[in-house]
Parts: sequence; structure tokens; C-alpha cells
Amino acid sequence: MIIGIGVDAVDVRRFAQMLERTPSTRQRIFTPDELAYTDSLSDPVPSLAVRFAAREAVMKALGVGLGAFDFHDVWIRRRETGQPEIVHTGRAETLAEQCGVRQWMVSLTHTDDTAIAYVVALSSDPGDRPGY
Repeated sequence: MIIGIGVDAVDVRRFAQMLERTPSTRQRIFTPDELAYTDSLSDPVPSLAVRFAAREAVMKALGVGLGAFDFHDVWIRRRETGQPEIVHTGRAETLAEQCGVRQWMVSLTHTDDTAIAYVVALSSDPGDRPGY
């Protein structure tokens, strides 16, 4: 059962400008694992922007706003297949448990201009339902 849906879009160029103005933002928002992955890319900004969008989309799926949990409480991990997955700890994990979230689905996409994250919070694994 779907508990919540969240979507967020980030203007990549504006996000790049913000990172240039305040370089410490990278460490404040992103985990070391995310930075290690994105720093290996020729242009890390679109991947960072989409990871920021994912955090915002998780907030929306939980029905909360900015400040409900710390940025490091939610991050994107890449599975061996390359598929992104949401990881949460701290206040984000507590909120998810209170809402009954048992599974997350996430889709990330970006161009040079726009980064979009789409998140679905589920109360059970969709593979547990007949017909899937």
C-alpha cells in the first residue's frame, strides 16, 4: 500500500552556483559515500543535485517539511546493479516507522539543466502482493 509520494526538481545550474558560493554545503548535505561516488564523475553536480532532490522527495512522501530531519539522515546508495536505493537513519527513520513505511521506491534522473527525484513510500514490499 502506498503511504506517500514525493517528487522534487532541482535546477542544476543554480545548485552549482550554491555549491560554489558555499563549498562546505557539500559535506553538510551529502554523506562521504555519496561524495566518493559523485567525485569520481566528470561532472558531479547533476548527481549531487538529484541526491538533494531525493532528500526533498522523501520529506514530501512523509508529509513533512525541511528541517524535519537532518540531511545526513537520508541518502542514496547505489546497489551493485547501479539501481539507487534510499537509506535512512535518525529522525528520518523514526518518522518513516511512525508512518508505517517498510519499503521505498526511488527513481532519479537528470540532465545538464534539471535533476528530478520521484519517491514512493510503501507499507509493504510490492513483491509480497499477488500479481507482482
